[in-house]
Amino acid sequence: MPDLSQLVKAYDVRGVVPDQWDEALAELFGAAFVQVTDAAAIVVGHDMRPSSPGLSRAFARGAAARGADVTEIGLCSTDQLYYASGSLDMPGAMFTASHNPARYNGIKMCRAGAAPVGRDTGLADIRALVERWAETGAPEPVEKPGNIAQRDVLADYAAHLRSLVDLAAIRPLRAVVDAGNGMGGHTVPTVLAGLPVELDALYFELDGTFPNHEADPMNPANIADLQARVRETGADIGIAFDGDADRCFVVDERGEPVSPSAITALVAARELAKHPGGTVIHNCITSWSVPEVVKEAGGTPVRTRVGHSFIKAEMARTGAIFGGEHSAHYYFRDFWNADTGMLAALHVLAALGGQEGTLSELVAQYDRYTASGEINSTVDDQAGRAAAVKEVYAAREGLELDELDGLTVTAPGEWWFNLRPSNTEPLLRLNVEARDAATAARVRDEVLAVVRG
Repeated sequence: MPDLSQLVKAYDVRGVVPDQWDEALAELFGAAFVQVTDAAAIVVGHDMRPSSPGLSRAFARGAAARGADVTEIGLCSTDQLYYASGSLDMPGAMFTASHNPARYNGIKMCRAGAAPVGRDTGLADIRALVERWAETGAPEPVEKPGNIAQRDVLADYAAHLRSLVDLAAIRPLRAVVDAGNGMGGHTVPTVLAGLPVELDALYFELDGTFPNHEADPMNPANIADLQARVRETGADIGIAFDGDADRCFVVDERGEPVSPSAITALVAARELAKHPGGTVIHNCITSWSVPEVVKEAGGTPVRTRVGHSFIKAEMARTGAIFGGEHSAHYYFRDFWNADTGMLAALHVLAALGGQEGTLSELVAQYDRYTASGEINSTVDDQAGRAAAVKEVYAAREGLELDELDGLTVTAPGEWWFNLRPSNTEPLLRLNVEARDAATAARVRDEVLAVVRG
């Protein structure tokens, strides 16, 4: 019996192939997905990992055996799959393990219109069916199985993105893009074709063994080549995508990383220019700059917990036009509330090319504070160490404490920190922001002294 408790996560399926799962299990997931969503038709895509085509096709077989017609779009980014789910109005499944090492693979599932499927929205039911069928045998095929057909949606996906951001009149730009041998190498050339952007392609060869570096731009080591190339060539901007290309990271003309919070604020201002008075979602560890810029642009900022399911739920509830996270996930109402790094990248290119200054000059207005970045501490007792921190700061006057997501402590106008437990590891995650570097360092060290005892 496979151990699905290790395979089915809060928002997706993810594990080592073939140790934790294989094509036989993928076929059961396909059948369960159709049964839980009650879908007459679904769309399926996959990334460039060696195991992805086989797993994807097995899932399609399982889905068809339960009576659903399956549209296979083949190689695609995760946001390209969301595009297909939205534009075709079908539930969808994307085979990818995002930034994980090559031996991993997974499934990101959504309902029609790219609505997420997570533990509380169908994934627990899918897991229960797969567990039952893995023990008792696959369900009997339905009387009329579905068909499996292929369709290429890359050009339509690119056209849709370009319809949302006008780049026709921008000044010529030189951009280095690091695809990390991931799906950005598949999508970027089509999306940028014919635009006034001179593309310097770094690691665009699709290779799920990741021969150059891991496709995880959150790790500073993985953007070192991008930074060096931007400095060497005098490019205007550098952009890095993760393995399934749903997140984008930006470096400026000096090769310096641009905070995802600054990108969130920049894109929010542009979206508010299109949709005056709109609502923008941000999580509790994005910079103070984000709600400030949103208010200055006439919008309404709404703060929520970290994680795409919370962002997407708040976007649906409030009708928000845009949402952004510190992890470089960017969500758009014009993209079925789904996250798309490519659309965020187009916004940054349009903003940069629409004025004469450098990127560092442009983003300075959106990057107003000093942040620590996320600092992880391994602890034996997450709850106990977090309670100790709360006790220290609750005793101090003039501070505000809230527990929307972990513990956030704020000294109004001066600094804030958030301390959150990891859901999957014995870690506490600390983020600090302050008006200056010295204050940020002081607060960081004070909190870590309590956390680490």
